[in-house]
Amino acid sequence: MIELLGGGVLGSLLGGLFRLAPEVLKYFDRRNERQHELAMFERQVDLEKVRGSIKLQEIGAQHAMAVDAGVLGALQAAVTQQTEMVKAAGGWVASLSASVRPVVTYWILGLWSFVHVWFAWNAWLAGASPAEVFKTMMTADFAALVAGTLNYWFLDRTLKQRGLA
Repeated sequence: MIELLGGGVLGSLLGGLFRLAPEVLKYFDRRNERQHELAMFERQVDLEKVRGSIKLQEIGAQHAMAVDAGVLGALQAAVTQQTEMVKAAGGWVASLSASVRPVVTYWILGLWSFVHVWFAWNAWLAGASPAEVFKTMMTADFAALVAGTLNYWFLDRTLKQRGLA
């Protein structure tokens, strides 16, 4: 009886197992391949999301540039039109138009300075030391206003006369 089991049945079982083994290995290989493909697909989706976000940022930047260019173009056209109107109107209108910016500059600087001196005077009367009063008066806004005005009226025109601006 052992000979029957050992000869034919055992050989059949071993043959069946060896024939089934490649199919089991193929099954695990396909499963790993599918997991790999899924992981690669997820990475591709993430990459496309990043690319889409970058493209949207580029479109937004291009739109902002186009709007800025349009605004600057409109400003330039307005200044050109104003200049032509002033030239066509005559001498005293041109003089009045040319005096607007300097008068507004003097008014802003005068008003700002008056307010600073008034506050400094009141702080000094209240007992603040001159160093504290000076630190209070010299704010970043005041420095920017003075520097911007001086640059516009002196440095910008000097550079233009020398052909550097």
